[in-house]
Amino acid sequence: MQVNRADAYKILTEYTKSDSLIKHALSVEQAMKKYAEKFGEDAEKWGVTGLLHDFDYEKYPTLEEHPYKGVEILRGIGYPEDILEAIMGHGTSTGVARVTPMAKTLFAVDELCGFLLACAYVRPDKSIANVEVKSVKKKLKDKAFARAVNREDITLGMEEMGVDADEHIAFVISALAEISDELGV
Repeated sequence: MQVNRADAYKILTEYTKSDSLIKHALSVEQAMKKYAEKFGEDAEKWGVTGLLHDFDYEKYPTLEEHPYKGVEILRGIGYPEDILEAIMGHGTSTGVARVTPMAKTLFAVDELCGFLLACAYVRPDKSIANVEVKSVKKKLKDKAFARAVNREDITLGMEEMGVDADEHIAFVISALAEISDELGV
């Protein structure tokens, strides 16, 4: 199967109606594309992986269903196994090891993207481009801020990727700033 963004976006919007979940998918897609470019990988494939990682979450939000149902749907359509494996590994509950750079990167950017959007939303100017790394790190220590974001996953993701925290946070902020209009930040 030839992976392309247009088809992936149709799948996303068929299953996901929540504006915040669509923005999350777009943010993860963007971070994945930028890392793929940095690593010399297939940016469209990595982007599609980010775009679809949570497409089933709105309909199947339990740990018993997500991302299993989504992967089952994508497998039925003919999506490549490396994309499916990355999606299965984007959460720790599945027990699927993240062995490929794509899978490690998806895990490392997923929770961070959500956290960075939350950081932008509370800024007076609501601008992702003006979010500072030191502010993000301070907010990560505040368990009451964006409490649904799993800080341990953010830390583990950076460790698995082998990236410096400051550089990773700055890289993802920069990536998201490129599509700030789409994200509303």
